[in-house]
Amino acid sequence: MKMFGMGKSSKMKREIVINAERLETRVAVVENGKLEEFRVEHPTEERIVGSIYKGRIQNLEHDLQAAFVNIGLRKNAFLHYWDMTPDDSISMEIDNGSRHRRRPRRARLKNEDVEKQFPPNSEIIVQVTKGPIGTKGPRVTTTLSVPGRYLVMMPGTTLKGVSRKIGDDRERQRLKKLLARLPVPEGMGVIARTAAAGARKNSLARDLRGLIAIWEEMERAKREQPAPCCLYREPDLVERVVRDWLTEDVDRIIVDNRQEYDRIRDVAGRISRRARNCIQLHEGDLPVFDHYGVEDQIEQAFRRNVPLASGGSLVLDETEALIAIDVNTRRHKGTGSQDEAILAVNTEAVEEVARQLRLRNIGGLVVIDLIDMKSRKHQNSVYRAMKTALKRDRARTNVVPISDLGLMEMTRQRAEESLLSATVVDCPYCRGRGTVKSPLGISVEIQRAISGLMRRFGRSREPAKLQIVVHPTVLDRMRREDEQFLIEIEKECGAELSFRSDPGRHVEFFLISDAATGEVLYSSKTDT
Repeated sequence: MKMFGMGKSSKMKREIVINAERLETRVAVVENGKLEEFRVEHPTEERIVGSIYKGRIQNLEHDLQAAFVNIGLRKNAFLHYWDMTPDDSISMEIDNGSRHRRRPRRARLKNEDVEKQFPPNSEIIVQVTKGPIGTKGPRVTTTLSVPGRYLVMMPGTTLKGVSRKIGDDRERQRLKKLLARLPVPEGMGVIARTAAAGARKNSLARDLRGLIAIWEEMERAKREQPAPCCLYREPDLVERVVRDWLTEDVDRIIVDNRQEYDRIRDVAGRISRRARNCIQLHEGDLPVFDHYGVEDQIEQAFRRNVPLASGGSLVLDETEALIAIDVNTRRHKGTGSQDEAILAVNTEAVEEVARQLRLRNIGGLVVIDLIDMKSRKHQNSVYRAMKTALKRDRARTNVVPISDLGLMEMTRQRAEESLLSATVVDCPYCRGRGTVKSPLGISVEIQRAISGLMRRFGRSREPAKLQIVVHPTVLDRMRREDEQFLIEIEKECGAELSFRSDPGRHVEFFLISDAATGEVLYSSKTDT
């Protein structure tokens, strides 16, 4: 029987490094020194994915086939009509707390049935499956699940199953027999998680008792607290690491905070003595992420351009719903034919793409522009490499074969905002565009504005004396390359122009004023 810390199938060294600070907790999974998983959580910000709420139906939108539910957040939650009643006819794939639902096609629900069962202002129990992303509110379902260490409790269903990721038939049959003997309350389903492989009946029973206690507390809160309210909240990142990531292939967990070290050891001790003993406290002079070489890898992994070991590179551009990834050969030097070299770069690229999706926690529609491959055999080889690389992803993914245009398209489940969206804001200088106007472009705008002002004033007044304030880089351009054009503008418009630079202004900013009175005649929209 395979127990924690025993019977490892490979010699790969797998470590979990935790950097716990007051405002941020970071967790990195390192395999043989290479960063493979990365999560960040801010204790001051509420994480709602997986939490269960007692909500109130705000309104029904038949056109969208959805209800909007007030669960006490700034934005109402989106509840599809299909998700308004628990469904135990679906097959579930449970692993590491994520629920993959495979639902058969069903007839469109009748609007009158929804209105009768869930009228506006009625109460409903829902669980968040996707957090707020961008301008969208959270998405919820009434099919509830509460994960433990070995089991997932599913109130309101009759399911009793085993994670699809446990592939051994004998182990699956053993777990099914154990589940059948467990004292599962009526009206409650249970799924054995991947971590249950090799676990004994006592461990499963203890886990079940803990889940039933959580459910009883939820039932008490449901009776006593008015809607909207939270009935169950997922534990923080540190506890989820022990619950979901501390598997038998993990050599150790290193944490740099004494308080969190004691807490993790206490939680791990409920699993086994071996699990408790693999927790280590980092007390070195260097910060824990620097000591284990994680900090530099994070910095490199989150760049727009990601180099590949072969000399190729990836270029990643992230939007709210689509991720575009371009594969370049750059300095790749293959030893074989050009086709073999392209195959090698594309294979390495898709493996790195799978890693980048995990690290950055990005999802939605992903389009990968691979280097063109003429051979269908090579295309299929790269496709299989991507399928293999995605197997370790906890999020639900779906990838289709490479198209005739050389594009690989896939989707990745989005439960929360990407790591980039959660940790950065749009640049206040470029307003998120990633670019600013060139000095030439600003010079053209200034000359156009001067001409427009003089046409508006006409020649009825005294020759205008205009002062123009610009950024130094723009003034340098106007002095070196545009001086003759400005002299011609003075002659045509009968104006006298003077320029002054202000390094404290935005590079796109310019202001035109009457030099005599100081009256502002024109100002660009950009200012700081």
